Amino acid sequence: MSQCETGYLCDVCGKDVEEITDSDLYLRYVLGEVSAENLNITRERHIRCNPTVAQFIVDPDFEPVRCQGSFCKEQLDTEYVAQEEARVTRGWRRLQELPALDLAITEYPLPEVLEAREKSSMERSLSSEVRNETEYARRMRGYLEGTAERHRMNDD
Repeated sequence: MSQCETGYLCDVCGKDVEEITDSDLYLRYVLGEVSAENLNITRERHIRCNPTVAQFIVDPDFEPVRCQGSFCKEQLDTEYVAQEEARVTRGWRRLQELPALDLAITEYPLPEVLEAREKSSMERSLSSEVRNETEYARRMRGYLEGTAERHRMNDD
């Protein structure tokens, strides 16, 4: 069986990640941590197979996951933990809604992620325009200076 026929296998437990609602990859996409361009080349896993992220989901419909070791949320800054719980839980809830929504994949991320991407895209565009204007201005200045020099030479 070819790789594309095997489905999306969890790189932790090896079982099929059957539903998008169980996908750590798509949760991280919704959170803005994975780009659309990298969805098909990033390894998949179940949300529960990634306790470092899953521990931050706080919802009655999600059985809590405990992370061991250095990344256990009990060992992290409480303000950071509260922010991550709010962010990751919001992302998980969005992920649970996706099957019922008729959205293009580019619309899956949280609204704040989409806004940040739009803002970043606009800033890159403006930055590119400024670079182009600067290049144009530099070339125009050189042209005008050269033209002025020729006029001076002809006047002499």
